Amino acid sequence: MSAGDEAETAGVGVTTGFLARRLGVSPTTLRSWDRRYGLGPAVRADGRHRRWTPDDVAMVQEMCRLTAAGLPPAEAARAAKEAARDRVAASPALAARKGTTARTRTADRTRAAAPARTDDRAPEGTAAGPGTPGSASGSGPSQAEPSGTGMPDAGPDSGDAAQDSRGLAHAAVRLDAPAVQERLAAAVRTHGLDRAWEDVMVPALRAVGRKWESSGDRYVEVEHLLTWHVSATLRHAYVSAAGQAQPATASPVLLACVPGEQHTLPLEALNAALAQRGVPAVTLGGSVPPEALVAAVQRVGPPVVVLWSQSWSTANLPLARHVAATRWGVRGARTRSRVLLSGPGWNTEPGPGLLRPRHLAEALRLITAPDDPTTEPPALA
Repeated sequence: MSAGDEAETAGVGVTTGFLARRLGVSPTTLRSWDRRYGLGPAVRADGRHRRWTPDDVAMVQEMCRLTAAGLPPAEAARAAKEAARDRVAASPALAARKGTTARTRTADRTRAAAPARTDDRAPEGTAAGPGTPGSASGSGPSQAEPSGTGMPDAGPDSGDAAQDSRGLAHAAVRLDAPAVQERLAAAVRTHGLDRAWEDVMVPALRAVGRKWESSGDRYVEVEHLLTWHVSATLRHAYVSAAGQAQPATASPVLLACVPGEQHTLPLEALNAALAQRGVPAVTLGGSVPPEALVAAVQRVGPPVVVLWSQSWSTANLPLARHVAATRWGVRGARTRSRVLLSGPGWNTEPGPGLLRPRHLAEALRLITAPDDPTTEPPALA
């Protein structure tokens, strides 16, 4: 928030557009909540333009939090207004100020109900005519669309992975870090790590990525927030599982991003899923240099090496073939690792010794049950 924004917040309040950007909802949604539930600003500058005071902002933030938790909008509005009244009752200064603003709001709405003069203008950001959201012929958001995106939010433990993913994306757009972490933890608790990753986290990451790409980098902070919390959730799952694992007797699986590749979340998900199955793994992270990757293979002696590539520009098939041909072990019993080419960057047919899992479940099958007859054999060049 800039110094000018802070001054605006502390003084006459913030505009509807500013508040909408801050909360990650549309201005239409805020106006709809005002008309339907009375969750509007206490004062209007010059009797027309909306200005949201800190008390108003706190009330709408509570509305966003409750609807994101799955409460119907009407119930969430009642609870948000009750919470606002409790805050006022707990503070004499707020109570005195609220009495003044309540009289102002009553006067404003009395004027709004009076017949309009021919030179009256519509309030800021609304359309004075048919189709205005909230009018008889309007197409504003329904009561099941609190976030302004056209999709209802679900509670953290809804059991519906698609709704959980939408709720997670909505919380990220609002930059509501506690809600993001709560929803991620609930997704793992409700669906299990594997399904939470594939059906909740990945769709939410893709949705936020599309929003960023289509808005001229306006939502880069949203993607960073969501990525950070997803990584924290996956690492917590790994630490929890690894702390209960028995001492490993087999060589660990090796997980690495190819040179130039920085997208590590899929490997973090695989690492956590392997830990939950008691399969040891060594994760090298993003953009591993070729020499370091080969040296790690020779030192660790992994039965499987997983190489992640997010885009075709980082997919390095010669390096993958070199890793697949690298022998390790004691003299007279040297062997090679099976190599899994994971990620959308590998858009070519793999060669001998190279496998191409399409998703987390398939990668887990290829690692934990390589001789399973239901597992597809590697494609040959």
